[in-house]
Amino acid sequence: MTLKQTAIGLILSALLCVCSLNELKSAESKPLTDFSVDQKDKTHWFDIKNLGVEGKGWTETESFYNRLPAKAKGVVRPPVWSLSKHSAGLAVRFVTDATTIKAKWKLTSANIAMNHMAATGVSGLDLYVKTESGKWRWLAVGKPSKQENNETLISGLIPGKREYMLYLPLYNGVESVEIGVPETSHLWKAPPREAGKDKPLVFWGTSITQGGCASRTGMVHTAILGRRLDRPVINLGFSGNGRMEPEVAKLVAELDASVFIMDCLPNVTAETVARETEPLVKTLRAAHPETPILLVEDRTYSNAYLKKSSQDRHRTSREALKKAYEKLQQEGVKNLYYLDGESLLGDDSEDTVDSSHPTDLGFFRQADAFEKVLRPILEQQSK
Repeated sequence: MTLKQTAIGLILSALLCVCSLNELKSAESKPLTDFSVDQKDKTHWFDIKNLGVEGKGWTETESFYNRLPAKAKGVVRPPVWSLSKHSAGLAVRFVTDATTIKAKWKLTSANIAMNHMAATGVSGLDLYVKTESGKWRWLAVGKPSKQENNETLISGLIPGKREYMLYLPLYNGVESVEIGVPETSHLWKAPPREAGKDKPLVFWGTSITQGGCASRTGMVHTAILGRRLDRPVINLGFSGNGRMEPEVAKLVAELDASVFIMDCLPNVTAETVARETEPLVKTLRAAHPETPILLVEDRTYSNAYLKKSSQDRHRTSREALKKAYEKLQQEGVKNLYYLDGESLLGDDSEDTVDSSHPTDLGFFRQADAFEKVLRPILEQQSK
């Protein structure tokens, strides 16, 4: 082959690549046509499985909306496996020009609320919209009243094509979720996230990480941070069961994270912290030599100022975590960060439901504290 023929071949190949990219972009710009039709109210229903659900760390799950892979069954403790069936942290982004947005969702449990957490947080849906400035803003909530729900989330919207994000239940599972728009409207998949912002923040923690007791599913600090930092989030919060155990650590290490956030101290004592922190970090570091790891102290009980037992627990567990952190640093473990517990909640005792679990105010304050540490880490990665 002559030099001229080679050059022509390269030019043709480049043109074909450009055509392929243009075809891909064109396909992505086409509205989805895979929907069911409700002739009674002229609604087109879209299964969110076809839209690209965010927050799933594994594809091979026993049920589509499970948070742990099927292989974890019988490996992790039964309570962890059971809680992994809750859809905490799962969300779907989509684009529509609809002026009315509906939702249908079927829950796995008929227990839609708890005695200290509203049904909208336990079993509801939460709808946000991306504004012209690129920021996410709350728009509507799906209020569950039974195990199977069919609701108009919002109607009468000012016409326009916009990107939306819908958060799934925090303390219940879902069998199915569908988004409905009028037959005169269209719905598209959301555009891919920017390069460098597609790797998720991975949180491993307790009931607080899972979302107890946010009033809405988008108000847990993990979701707030996802919106502020423009990152997908994987929420591995397991109520009462964030215990730093090696079986879960090995699973977490399988994920390709932008940052690993380890926030288990509310569920463990100093003895466990001292025993498990170093192996946990080393498990993550062996699989991901450079990925930042953030160790988080426990939040301070809001009535600890009058409870010595709570004060002692905070002091001992934090001392154990800090000691492990410093030892790992001395051993040369890089990209290891630390967040103190005193900054996670306010000093006015007004931001929890029961001294332990945050209200929306508490989660907002936690998000502020996490953001101060996470934003510089992510900015450093992008350089």
